[in-house]
Amino acid sequence: MSEHYSLASVEELGITFEVDRLGPGTRPTTMRLTDFPDDEARVLFHTDPVEVRRRIEEGRDLPSFELAGPRRQLFFDGAGLRAGIVTCGGLCPGINDVIRAIVLSLHYHYGVETIYGFRYGYEGLNPAFGHEPVMLTPARVENVGELGGTMLGTSRGSQDIGVMVDALVARGVSLLFTIGGDGTQRGAGAIAEEIMRRGLSIAVVGVPKTIDNDISFIERSFGFVTAASEARRAIEGAHSEALAARNGIGLVKLMGRESGFIAAYSALADSQVNFCLVPEVPFTLAAFLPALAERLAERGHAVIAVAEGAGHDLMAQTGERDASGNVKLGDIGLYLRQAILTYCKEVGMEVSLKYIDPSYIIRSLPANAYDSAYCLLLGYNAVHAAMSGRTNMVVGYWNNQYTHVPIPLAVHRRKQIDPEGWLWNNVLLATGQPRTMA
Repeated sequence: MSEHYSLASVEELGITFEVDRLGPGTRPTTMRLTDFPDDEARVLFHTDPVEVRRRIEEGRDLPSFELAGPRRQLFFDGAGLRAGIVTCGGLCPGINDVIRAIVLSLHYHYGVETIYGFRYGYEGLNPAFGHEPVMLTPARVENVGELGGTMLGTSRGSQDIGVMVDALVARGVSLLFTIGGDGTQRGAGAIAEEIMRRGLSIAVVGVPKTIDNDISFIERSFGFVTAASEARRAIEGAHSEALAARNGIGLVKLMGRESGFIAAYSALADSQVNFCLVPEVPFTLAAFLPALAERLAERGHAVIAVAEGAGHDLMAQTGERDASGNVKLGDIGLYLRQAILTYCKEVGMEVSLKYIDPSYIIRSLPANAYDSAYCLLLGYNAVHAAMSGRTNMVVGYWNNQYTHVPIPLAVHRRKQIDPEGWLWNNVLLATGQPRTMA
């Protein structure tokens, strides 16, 4: 696999692939479809027949996801139902597309007419902030997919779980859709647990949002394809700048706090990257800088793609954390820029270095056509899951199938590149960089 999936740790922790439900579906759907997934339909976690055979021979269960899709029997009746949507954390291409998809599915597929758009993340579920929700209708969301960002606003940080559940109860909300990364979904899981503790019939379903593509047990997060495509444009600019000067260096910093997927795929896009630095693969200046100088001596130019979380051990750490609980990282791009210039001066090599940081441009763009379609189907499947009474889960994608993933499974750790896997090995082939620079 190209990523680490710590199935062993999941099994040790007792985290299962089974999705919580508020109760059985007793209301027949009015959707006119010919194909409804059976509740027993599953998507195998393992895609390697050898591993499947081994587990069977050992008498072990085959982990599998519940297949997503509309159900024949529903838990909720759409008439008079109230739903809410919240978007949290950093921006990502496609958030508005997901909002639109959820609204359209609720309204046209299930007849839900009251849909609250809670503003500025979980702050919108805390009355103390005074953020009145936006009333969402098909007309209100008609063209939002053309815009970047989120029409609802966002924020980081948690709010009191009891207060947020009280707010849902006060507004009569029976379906809550949470669009956000692992921190957002941990909060959604806590909300779902408090709802279950109180014996309430409120479904909580998430759509995982992370430009870093780092949610576990989900092959691809929405917006990632758009982000990788835009990162490629930055790489092309860096390459042009590097080629245009003697000993030209193009240094591009890309997003990726703990997972370097954007940087890795930008290196594969057209083989213009000569050094790809990611958080999963440590490096030292003592190894990297001479390798860079050797590249310049041989070819006269170099392009470097570095993920924001790479080389964090090289810089002094303050220990400070942001509102989401993430450690505040030093700027590896500026750090490398200065380190490269200093080293080249010391060894008597004159260079022309251009530094490009497109991070916030990339994440604030609208989604491309591929991601927009993906967002639509994620949003539809989130609504199908909630209407059937499923809760404490996110919608995922695995082996070309849409799936239901329990929140504890999705957030137990961040997905990362496997330094021994096919993805990283192909990055090494594309860049020609040394296998190790530690």
